Amino acid sequence: METLKIAIQKGGRLSDKSIEVLKDCGFELNLGHNKLKANVPNSNVEILFLRDDDIPKYVENGVAQLGIVGENVLLEEKRDINTVAKLGFGKCRMSLAIPRGENYTGISYFSGKRIATSYGEILKTYLSQQGIEASIHDISGSVEIAPGIGLADGIMDIVSTGSTLAMNGLKEVETILKSEAVLVANKSLSNEHNEFLEQLLFRIKAVKEGKNNRYILLNAPNEKLDEIAAVLPGISSPTVMPLLKKGWSSVHSVVNAKQVWEVIDELHKVGAEGVLVVPIEKMFK
Repeated sequence: METLKIAIQKGGRLSDKSIEVLKDCGFELNLGHNKLKANVPNSNVEILFLRDDDIPKYVENGVAQLGIVGENVLLEEKRDINTVAKLGFGKCRMSLAIPRGENYTGISYFSGKRIATSYGEILKTYLSQQGIEASIHDISGSVEIAPGIGLADGIMDIVSTGSTLAMNGLKEVETILKSEAVLVANKSLSNEHNEFLEQLLFRIKAVKEGKNNRYILLNAPNEKLDEIAAVLPGISSPTVMPLLKKGWSSVHSVVNAKQVWEVIDELHKVGAEGVLVVPIEKMFK
């Protein structure tokens, strides 16, 4: 296969998680200090480390065949590429914020106001949809200081915890969109590269399924197996194996990670013993 290039952020909030996902999918990355690219010894793949807002452009023009980027950057850049999967990390929201002491009366508050942002295209689209005319100030860097220095009446920016807004005397008033990391692809992939993409999507799904589930093992008296099976349906049904101890069995199953404690509580009530919960590295159905 001709070398396939995957573009990821060289720094910032998506960089480490993007590398982690690729490693989880079986790609060994030779990472050096301040490298702009890395070979993958066990595959004909090369990783390019780029600025986040350059990734859509490079994927569109074929310098990279695939890329990992935030949805917010993708919407701002408006490049002609395919979004093939949401990756479940790098989640944030893009919100409008105003000075804490202001009385917010709804989206009409921004009519005729000045709004500072690094995402002018996204904001322009949103305001148009809401029928609001406002002055958009495109700036880079820390937009949170704009109201404090008299540059704007409000801002639109990425929000994770809201602590940066609070530190700058601002309050969040409207969520424009929710964003997460996505896998994007050039629209003219070769047949070989399309096959690789399908393989990569399969691996990403297996990794995500693994992280979202837990393997649970327990011992139970045979007379309680029906009750325990009702608590532990598993992928199809629990695995039950007899123990050396007469009248007892070992029960194995998979449960959703978010439901583990509720399941353990129910198992305890119906007489399960020796419950063990184990992380799953990869899983596919």
